[in-house]
Amino acid sequence: MTVTDPDEIGMTQQPLEWRDGDMPYSTAFGDHFYCQTDGRLECGHVFLSGNGLPARWQDTASFRIGELGFGTGLNFAETWRQWKQVRAPGQHLHFTSFELYPMRKEEIDRALAHWPEIDAERTALATAWPAVAHDTVSLALDDQTTLNVVCGHAFAGVSAAAPGFDAWFLDGFAPSRNAEMWSEDLMRLVCEKTAPGGTFATYAAAGFVRRNLIAVGFTVERRSGFAGKREMLCGVRA
Repeated sequence: MTVTDPDEIGMTQQPLEWRDGDMPYSTAFGDHFYCQTDGRLECGHVFLSGNGLPARWQDTASFRIGELGFGTGLNFAETWRQWKQVRAPGQHLHFTSFELYPMRKEEIDRALAHWPEIDAERTALATAWPAVAHDTVSLALDDQTTLNVVCGHAFAGVSAAAPGFDAWFLDGFAPSRNAEMWSEDLMRLVCEKTAPGGTFATYAAAGFVRRNLIAVGFTVERRSGFAGKREMLCGVRA
């Protein structure tokens, strides 16, 4: 989850507290990394269902997902788990996330250990994760799944990315605490990099986020949020 400048000597570590044993909490932004009810189920409700997945994986040779804010890797792990359940031979998932403060492998492993459902994905991700994450972390996690985590400012990373993303997971810290990740300029870049008919989904429902997404060219829909949250947003690039 990306926000302020790294220091001049390289990527800084996200300052963490661990709450309730394995819940990472950012002291810099006063926010949890995911829903306290169940982050894995939230991923399924918001990011996968919000983007029409896994149904959209049918009859496609290659599918590209972009994500703002890799965090613990939870969204990727759950997406990979569901992808493996439905993919056909020859299909490939390309998952690209943009993250200013990449976690250490032991932090990823600790956070994801909360969910036995993704034990296989957690173990594979933590094992492959480098001791020091910088530049772009590129992992071929199996013959049909590639993960790229672009370390650095989201704006610079998305600017340099090739266009043609089929779906976006917009998952920065809460807009009230991390407004830069929801700016109109960044949302415009996201839209420009989205394939025609491509989609986004986010837990966020703040008015300025919705207005920015509409302003840059997305058709935006409100849906019921997860675990009692009144609304979430999803949409399509016309």
